[in-house]
Amino acid sequence: RWYSRGAMAQLSGIGVRHRTTCASHSGGKCNCKPAYQASVWSAREQKRLRKTFSTLAAARAWRAEAQTAIRRGTMRAPVAVSIRQAGEELVEGMRSGRVRTRSGDRYKPSAIRGYEAALRDRIVPVLGGKRLGDVQRRDVQRLADDLLAEGRDPSTIRNALMPLRVVYRRAVEDGDVSVNPCTHLRLPAVRGRRERIAAPEEAQRLLAALPERDRALWATALYAGLRRGELMALRWDDVDLAAGVIRVERSYDDKGRVEIEPKSRAGRRAVPIVGTLRDILIDRKAGQHGDAGLVFGTNAETPFQPSNVWRRARTAWKRAELEPIGLHEARHTFASVLIAAGVNAKAITTYMGHASIQTTYDLYGKLMPGSESEAAALVDAYLARVDTPARLRQIESG
Repeated sequence: RWYSRGAMAQLSGIGVRHRTTCASHSGGKCNCKPAYQASVWSAREQKRLRKTFSTLAAARAWRAEAQTAIRRGTMRAPVAVSIRQAGEELVEGMRSGRVRTRSGDRYKPSAIRGYEAALRDRIVPVLGGKRLGDVQRRDVQRLADDLLAEGRDPSTIRNALMPLRVVYRRAVEDGDVSVNPCTHLRLPAVRGRRERIAAPEEAQRLLAALPERDRALWATALYAGLRRGELMALRWDDVDLAAGVIRVERSYDDKGRVEIEPKSRAGRRAVPIVGTLRDILIDRKAGQHGDAGLVFGTNAETPFQPSNVWRRARTAWKRAELEPIGLHEARHTFASVLIAAGVNAKAITTYMGHASIQTTYDLYGKLMPGSESEAAALVDAYLARVDTPARLRQIESG
């Protein structure tokens, strides 16, 4: 039996919505597949919240959950805020420190710039005028599909959607919307490219070919694994040559031209100075005639210009017929040296400044001991040890 829309709402807070061509509108029997609109009353805001479903069971389930959420204060009527306004508030909150990462840290200037660019160039032109509560998952999916059709890299697509994900995560947590349209999206897989890693002998040749002024910088990237911003901000006060330790205390945002915190809490760390690097740093310090200021700056207080450093290095390596390597790839080379030397994974995580050991495994697991040949050798050795007593008994009895 079909109830009228008004009767159904009075009975259960759920109304039937027939299609415009349904015979029920003229007093006949329903000949369509109706939808069901559930509604709940929010006394706090003096508004009725409604949502339409294709089945009666789904409508009843949502209504029960919504009533509970309203009583707990975790759900309220949709706010009349547009995506453009929400994005502007997000960026402003990031800059002021009011909006922070999930771990409670302030957003880095580079991250804020990336979010702002993604909102301006990708999200606002398509969804900026829509209210938060009006955006559906298919709208976000269409945006992702269009970016893919334009030939955008999968990682670029995911980064473009990141501000929208943060906007809706916060909106759901605050009860401004009940559904997050950024979940369960069909996104292209991100395939990590193979990073260039220099073998120890190659690293020595790369360093030898460099101008004297740049050799210590690249050696610290290759043998201590500091990030570019950390190299730019490194001071002689952070380098204890006697104890053999580099203390990473800060980083540098070259676009904002300001010193910042390291990438994460784990970014503040102590890195051992290997013998090869110590000799190079001693020569660097002696040549600077000073015990303070930046280690690799154009002067004691001005960080080096990455583009100039890269141009000089590339020119030198081309002249020596060597394959160039970037500062970030030099960092990967340091990780490979640690692994090859047998340093345990927890120590590698600390020296690389990773937030967790899982990050280390994800990035460098393919370099860890455990290849097929090594595994086979380990199993063969074990089986041989187990089988030895039995073979000895067989020889004695034979």
